Amino acid sequence: MITDPPSPHHYTPTEDLQGLVIASVQAALGIHLLRAAGLVTGGTAGTALILAYVTGWNFSLVFFALNIPFFALAWVARGPVFCAKSLGTVTLVSVLAEALKPVLHIDSIHPAAAALLFGISAGVGLLGLFRHSGSLGGVSIMALIVQDRWGFRAGWTQAIHDVILFALALWLLPVDRVMWSLLGALVLNGVIAFNHRRDWYVVT
Repeated sequence: MITDPPSPHHYTPTEDLQGLVIASVQAALGIHLLRAAGLVTGGTAGTALILAYVTGWNFSLVFFALNIPFFALAWVARGPVFCAKSLGTVTLVSVLAEALKPVLHIDSIHPAAAALLFGISAGVGLLGLFRHSGSLGGVSIMALIVQDRWGFRAGWTQAIHDVILFALALWLLPVDRVMWSLLGALVLNGVIAFNHRRDWYVVT
């Protein structure tokens, strides 16, 4: 007997909202651990961390400000829903990353532990954002737009940006911190590579 394939699961608005919130918390926790060890990562968050380390500026404010130009691009190229979700998650991660500082004070953490825990926590957070059509803005938005318009894979755009970013980090930060940061980036990308399947989840 031939049966129809099961229909894909569609998130309800409530499921969508809680998924985005939980994913944002995971991402913010990962960034908090990374920052406690003085490490960096790729993407817009990595750019914001480097600027914060070098200038002493507030990470959350820098992270949000860097994303502002990309929200307009998201609206034009990917639609208002994607733009609204990206704006919401970037705002939430920015607020949570700041709110964690006084309530989860970390005096000392080995950079290896920070890198591993960041990669797992932020990786799970990004998976949640992807599954609910959200993002952490910036480079990821640009990568999706480039892929949609010219067919150049989003992963390659992200990788090119991150290579440049880590090269800059080598110039500005201690070498050992950059090496541990690379470990965190590898773990994060591994979590996403092994677990992200676009055909498993459909969002309304």
